[in-house]
Amino acid sequence: MLALSLATLAGKFWSFRIKLKAQSVCEMENSRQSKESSELKRGTSLDDYKLASLGATNKHQLQNTWTLWGVNYDPEIPWEDMLKEIDSFDTVEDFWNLYFSIDTPSKLNRGCDYMLFKKGIRPMWEDPPNKGGGRWTNSVDKRFSAELDKIWLDVLLCLIGEACDHCDQICGALVRIRKNINKISVWTKADAGDEAIREIGHKLSCEVLNLKGKKNWIFFPHESQES
Repeated sequence: MLALSLATLAGKFWSFRIKLKAQSVCEMENSRQSKESSELKRGTSLDDYKLASLGATNKHQLQNTWTLWGVNYDPEIPWEDMLKEIDSFDTVEDFWNLYFSIDTPSKLNRGCDYMLFKKGIRPMWEDPPNKGGGRWTNSVDKRFSAELDKIWLDVLLCLIGEACDHCDQICGALVRIRKNINKISVWTKADAGDEAIREIGHKLSCEVLNLKGKKNWIFFPHESQES
């Protein structure tokens, strides 16, 4: 079956490739000589993906269904009441349609969050798949907020493309806009072992671009006071 490979986008904009089949997400393509794949050329712009995804009828299924949530933080409101479910998707094309229909993180107001989690998992520490788990967190200096969008998109594609050997141990990711610093986190399950946690962190370090303002990924248990 002909597979569609999403490859390097806008030169250095991507550092990984996602290979998709019509009924499932394939592994990342390791061979440049695969005769069953077609790569998008370097220099392809996000506008090209936007045009290609609009009105697409031959859609490419993702391995999981994902739900995007939003929060506008208010200390007077319980966290669960602040959660707003935006939309869910289970194909590559529907992901791009959603991505282009909302503001990027750098345009969000202070106190706003985006969360992308596997369908059925709520972005709360108390939710059973998250309870007792942890998160890999990266801080992005406010001076380089424009880079935040690129890092966030890399993380999203890493997750929905199942680009990690332990993707079954990942619950989701969030981006948090605050006064002094912005943060991106990838949440792992409680039963994720040390090896899986290390490899997820290594994958994030390798796949997410080395942009200005980005710091190292640091792992925190959910019980810690880091926010």
